[in-house]
Amino acid sequence: MTKQLTYLLAFIKFTHIMDFMIMMPLGPQLERIWGISPQEFGLLVAAYTFSAGIVGLFGSFFMDRFDRKHSLIFLYTGFLIGTFACALSDSYEMLLFARCATGSFGGLLGATVLSIVGDLTPLDKRSETMGTVMAAFSAASVFGVPFGLFLANQFGWQAPFLFLGLIGVPILAFNVKMVPNVSEHLKHGIENPITLLRVMFADRNQFTAHFFIVLLMLGQFSVITFIAPYMVSNVGFTEGELSYIYLVGGFCTLFSAPLFGKWADKYGQLKFFTVVTLLSLVPLWVITHLPQMNLYAVLVITSIMFILISGRIIPAMTMITSSVRPERRGGFMSVNSAIQQLGAGVASYVAGIIVVKTTSGTYQDYDLVGYLAITASLIAILVARRMKAVS
Repeated sequence: MTKQLTYLLAFIKFTHIMDFMIMMPLGPQLERIWGISPQEFGLLVAAYTFSAGIVGLFGSFFMDRFDRKHSLIFLYTGFLIGTFACALSDSYEMLLFARCATGSFGGLLGATVLSIVGDLTPLDKRSETMGTVMAAFSAASVFGVPFGLFLANQFGWQAPFLFLGLIGVPILAFNVKMVPNVSEHLKHGIENPITLLRVMFADRNQFTAHFFIVLLMLGQFSVITFIAPYMVSNVGFTEGELSYIYLVGGFCTLFSAPLFGKWADKYGQLKFFTVVTLLSLVPLWVITHLPQMNLYAVLVITSIMFILISGRIIPAMTMITSSVRPERRGGFMSVNSAIQQLGAGVASYVAGIIVVKTTSGTYQDYDLVGYLAITASLIAILVARRMKAVS
């Protein structure tokens, strides 16, 4: 796969990830404007992932029936329409509906991007390419979220979504022009969708990959969802200072993600995933136990967490995409992405149930969310050892 195509897919992931990430730091502002509870905010975050998961399950019935380029264009168009709908929302209920619509396209969009990477990149180079594409997370953190927060503070919370929709239009045009047809998987024939799902869940390797991604989501999104509200209410950040968390952490991962991808290829995905996941447990515990403290010390801790969380997801996604044959990868990744989104939604919603906002405005029981994430991460290490690469 060419560098130009890799970067284009990374730009698609950038808008996709920023659209999801921007909701979490907007939490304090939305809670203040609409007077919503932590549970309602958790549902607002989870709405995107729940809808992405449900639609992704249905998407598994047809993902391998089309040229992946055509699927990419269709899904990105729908994603942009949903993003513009978020920008036009003027109530909690309308935004909740718009997030569901955006997630319906966004979940399948992410699966399609990963399927294209898996189809066009040989296994021995896949982690490096995956690292470049997944660096979109870093770019969204470095530029997207801080700039989105700046727009929200200056022009209202709808402004980041309008920005995303506007920059997405030329990216869509480049998709049409630059993405090649990806239809090699069609030569193997189209299986009955019921048979596809039955085989998918009967195959121990594929079932393990689905369970693995659920554990990864529980091991990170449960904590990430409430970082922004917790930092404002308990640690002493202002809403304006929240952007520093994503700016500094994202800047660090912008360099670490491609490097970690190369190391995963060199030392082995499983070994690298195990080491980085064990290291990530430390910042997960520290962040969920933070008292009021110096801004710069907090930025060091949150940046380490961003580096290690992104570092473990790169080899994890390489192992997942390699656990199925190419002719079944589109449908498999659609289901896996759906389960990933549902897992993230459950993690966000469960965190919203666990965390309690007191009458003084502070949050309690965030430490319990940290223990949940640590436990899920440890189990993920054990589950990862049972996955085998078949492509």
